Amino acid sequence: MHIHFLDPYRPRQSLIHRLDARIKLVLALAFILTVGLTPPGAWAAYVLILAVVLSIVILSELGVGYVLKRASLALPFILAALPVLFTTPGEPLLSFSVGPWVLTVTLPGLERFLSIAIKSWISVQIAIVLAASTAFPDLLMAMRAVHFPRLLVSTFSLMWRYLFILADEVLRLTRARAARSGQTTLPNLKSGGSIAWRARVTGGMAGNLFLRAIERSDRVYMAMISRGYDGEARGFPLPALRLGHWLILALGLGLLTFLLSFSYLIGG
Repeated sequence: MHIHFLDPYRPRQSLIHRLDARIKLVLALAFILTVGLTPPGAWAAYVLILAVVLSIVILSELGVGYVLKRASLALPFILAALPVLFTTPGEPLLSFSVGPWVLTVTLPGLERFLSIAIKSWISVQIAIVLAASTAFPDLLMAMRAVHFPRLLVSTFSLMWRYLFILADEVLRLTRARAARSGQTTLPNLKSGGSIAWRARVTGGMAGNLFLRAIERSDRVYMAMISRGYDGEARGFPLPALRLGHWLILALGLGLLTFLLSFSYLIGG
């Protein structure tokens, strides 16, 4: 069963979509590594990197709004970096009390926090472009082609497969609940019981989902074993990379090297 809202792939006829999955994977990982190694406070470099990302998004024809909206989902996780505001030594910028503690925001701490936020946001955007422009089976084959560990690729493959199975079981339970739930049109009478009753029903559904998911995963795995599955993601042999692919890879890595060097020149 195909559940479209779980699959980030968006088919297009763009240059990014037509690019070989191995090239996209290597360049995306190199891009994320470059962003992660960029020193804090290299604002001019961040602007250049963001310009590169926006250019890639435009070339992918996914839509800038689509990518930015997806990337905003990662912003709450940036709050995990909040402690650097108070633990980084430097010039005090702001102090306030929280109960018996006095927290001081330093200027280097603020600079580091903003740098982490920007770099995380940029890295998520390039990951979204990779996932939305490359079918997941092609990504798996690309991982094996660039010699990712076999166990890691198998884990990704099974995780992706069982994610859809779990979502399918959730839809089955939801339909079963809706079929057995009565509704009323009376304004002073609402369906269902108290909050505690609803919590018990939800807990029962979660437990039922867990048991059904385990049972179905066993059946799926036995079906895979009976068809010769040995832990390897298999597919048709990938074609050899052409000269144009190598040129794109070399240009991309060269650009990333320039951006990283530039960031250290202005950030040092």
